[in-house]
Amino acid sequence: MIDLSSLTKNGRMYMLAYDQGLEHGPVDFNEFNSQPENILELAVTGGATCFACQRGVAEKYYARSEYRTKIPLILKMNGKTSYVKDAPFSPMLSTVEEALDFGASAVGYTVYVGSPRQDEMFSEFTKLIRDAHKYNLPVIGWMYPRSPNIPTETAEVTAYAARVGLELGADVVKVKPHEDLGAMKWIVRNAGRAKVVFQGGNLTSEENFLSQVKLDLEAGALGLAVGRNVWQEANPQETSMKVHDVIFS
Repeated sequence: MIDLSSLTKNGRMYMLAYDQGLEHGPVDFNEFNSQPENILELAVTGGATCFACQRGVAEKYYARSEYRTKIPLILKMNGKTSYVKDAPFSPMLSTVEEALDFGASAVGYTVYVGSPRQDEMFSEFTKLIRDAHKYNLPVIGWMYPRSPNIPTETAEVTAYAARVGLELGADVVKVKPHEDLGAMKWIVRNAGRAKVVFQGGNLTSEENFLSQVKLDLEAGALGLAVGRNVWQEANPQETSMKVHDVIFS
């Protein structure tokens, strides 16, 4: 089993995700959160246990900075823009050697489960797992169902996506949360020995979001991977500490 202790505290993970600049574009940003150094500082002072970003942010803002010793990096290895709608495919953009050079403690990769191009992503993802595990780097699978055959992402669909992550060899799977505790537990159970982190999702009220975080943990998740529901808030530092307190209380 790959050691996840560099990404966790007291056996739980709070990942502050910041790969949205490539995936969504400036629609998610304001004067504060458009600047990567602000989110890195937020990760450190807001109680996150790790920080996830794409290669450009890692190379230009993390790799040769003080943050390399302050917050563990998860390098997102693939990505696409929001303009890609048909046959979703997220190509590999980095190498494991680059991840190590940037100071990454883990790597992440998005698999669009059910996409007509899933075979290509399966091939890239399993190669990434083999290469990363040679250096004992944990691999996190962003497991996102995307298919004409999946009109709605039900809890059963999410459980299937989590299971695909386990079957391919991921150490952690990042999947969508649901509102029913029993369904959430079923998702975690299907991930087996691959740990589950639930995504933060679209911006919602702080009260609703913190309630969902509690449900995530009650279902048995390792923790949370969140971006917009923290750094889009009016007071990101305060919100981040509230998330931290829920996860580690």
